[in-house]
Amino acid sequence: MKIVERYIFSRAFTMFIATLAVTLAIVWTTQVLTRINLVTDSGQSAATFLYIATLMLPTVAPEVIPFAVVIAVAHTLATMNSDSELVVINAAGSSRLITIRPLMLLALGAGLFFFLVQNVIDPHARLAFRQGLAAAHADLLSSVIQEGTFRRIEQGLYVQVGERLPGGLLGGVIVADSRQPGTDLVYYAKEGRVKDDESNALVMADGVVHRKTADGRVSIIRFDSYLFDLSIFSPSNTDLFLGPIDRSLPYLINPDPADRIYQHEPQKFRAVLHRRLTDWLYPLVFGLVALAVAGDARSHRQARVHPLITAMFITLALRWLAFFVAGEAETKPAFLAGIYLIPIVASIVPIWFIATHRTMELPMSAAERMVEFFRRVTGAIMPRRDTTAARRA
Repeated sequence: MKIVERYIFSRAFTMFIATLAVTLAIVWTTQVLTRINLVTDSGQSAATFLYIATLMLPTVAPEVIPFAVVIAVAHTLATMNSDSELVVINAAGSSRLITIRPLMLLALGAGLFFFLVQNVIDPHARLAFRQGLAAAHADLLSSVIQEGTFRRIEQGLYVQVGERLPGGLLGGVIVADSRQPGTDLVYYAKEGRVKDDESNALVMADGVVHRKTADGRVSIIRFDSYLFDLSIFSPSNTDLFLGPIDRSLPYLINPDPADRIYQHEPQKFRAVLHRRLTDWLYPLVFGLVALAVAGDARSHRQARVHPLITAMFITLALRWLAFFVAGEAETKPAFLAGIYLIPIVASIVPIWFIATHRTMELPMSAAERMVEFFRRVTGAIMPRRDTTAARRA
């Protein structure tokens, strides 16, 4: 690799890593906030929460990598053009391959990384994520046996422990059970303990049961010993739901015929398989689009939409179309061919622009309409603010 190529590659790679890190952090944060109830409701530690949240990164990364590529390539080329570096490279008689090779090498590396994450790392991370959630919700000692606060085990079932006593005993155990429609049960026991054997039950001693029916009648039953079954919340009895998106690539190629989900939705398995085989091409496609949009040297006096805006607009449209076709392919086999046609056609078009020394860009008329639309929107807002300020004055 020549010095100029190493220079271009290092600039694009730095921008790619920075964009990927920032975008991943933003998307990961929004996903993590939806799981904050793991701490607030289940009483899990921060370490457990961070571990489960980190397992979400391999799921988020594949959706971010292609856009990190297009931002890195388009921004690098636009900056080099504004600094007249592309003009100098062309004036020196260098081939366009000097610019194309390092950027496509970056896109190829991103595509291979995409394939590795989506087909190797992500399925294992998804399985560990689901197992972690199941264990967190079923861990009696951490999610149920908490002193002084009610903990929700599931909808309509709450448990509170007043205090921990020596010898593994629990004092002041209260269980509120309203899972059965029309009947509310409240258990109170002076003492209790969790059985450590496979039964996984809460044994309560010296207590009462308050039973209230839908017609308002209340009955009170006193007991010396009562066993409350909690085995349904045990991790060993938790049946993990693994859909086609959670499966590895070898499993999708040769699924288990006895898999109930596969028996019910075989077309969805096929659609996910074909997506896995083609999704890694999108970093390459997006890199070609960015090259076709921003790869030429232009004078600053030439009016055009900023290359990054054009590249993002085109790639967002392509990605939306790919998601739409993939979604339709889950129920309609005719759309399976579209999963392959989109990246192929989307690659041929920018390659043609690059080979014929043309620039892929939005028409100025379309850009002017977009600008005019935003002006109207902002103009509709600003007068209201001006009128409000005048009234206050």
